[in-house]
Amino acid sequence: MIFEVAKSSHRQIYNLLIGLVAPRPIALITSHNADGRLNAAPFSAYNYLCTDPPVVGIGVTNRPGTYTPKDTAQNIRRTGEFVVNVVTEDLLQQMNICATDFPAEIDELEMAGLETTPSTIIHVPRIRTAHAALECVEHTTLEIGNSRIILGRVVAMYVEDQFVDPAGPYIRAEELHAIGRMNGLGSYVKTRDSFLTQPRISYSDWQQGKR
Repeated sequence: MIFEVAKSSHRQIYNLLIGLVAPRPIALITSHNADGRLNAAPFSAYNYLCTDPPVVGIGVTNRPGTYTPKDTAQNIRRTGEFVVNVVTEDLLQQMNICATDFPAEIDELEMAGLETTPSTIIHVPRIRTAHAALECVEHTTLEIGNSRIILGRVVAMYVEDQFVDPAGPYIRAEELHAIGRMNGLGSYVKTRDSFLTQPRISYSDWQQGKR
């Protein structure tokens, strides 16, 4: 089947894209407004984009049916800071609570039973029980239609010691058990017991017939 974007509804395009661009990492973002009120919200339109400098990108749409940016986008624009807390299996339920469309005066972190702890460089705290987190400052925000792409420069990374192989250093991803977002509401994928290793082939090996 062929779906031309110009002839399809926004909901149709959304349903198709989130099913095809999957699995996606989940950024549970903590931010605060100009008054210091904390906010926590998950976003799966998220990934790292470059490493020198290290930059992550997050796609944030407006509130449904409005032209009003979501709290996370407003907070980042006003303070220039945010934390990406890595979502792992043990944070799934709390992350899902933070996705609830609470009124602005409700603290998602409190509803989810999550505590925070100070970050290393920026003012926005990270989630205490998150095993890893990226401290970010806003590089730029690109407005596109009813959405925006936020580019954040990573200024510090927190990882619990048990998940770091100092030889690299590398992340022990097979032990961290991050989860990814799939299509539809409430569909996720685990990384536990699903790792496979496919070594890269160097050009010299390729020339020698190694496949």
